[in-house]
Amino acid sequence: MIHKVWDQKETGKKVQCVHTNAKKYIVNHALTEGKFYDVKNETEEFYFVIDNTGKVGGFYKDYFKLV
Repeated sequence: MIHKVWDQKETGKKVQCVHTNAKKYIVNHALTEGKFYDVKNETEEFYFVIDNTGKVGGFYKDYFKLV
């Protein structure tokens, strides 16, 4: 149940959103282009960040660049 405490986890790295052009999903409600986000967890495909809704969300890495 580690996902319940991700928002309290220490930030490992910071990423910047470079685009919100999603083919399948609506991402621009949860991410803002140019805004910086703290990475709370990471997999091979996804960054888990606290998005604009205030909750931890998983997004493809191609929406971001490392800072």
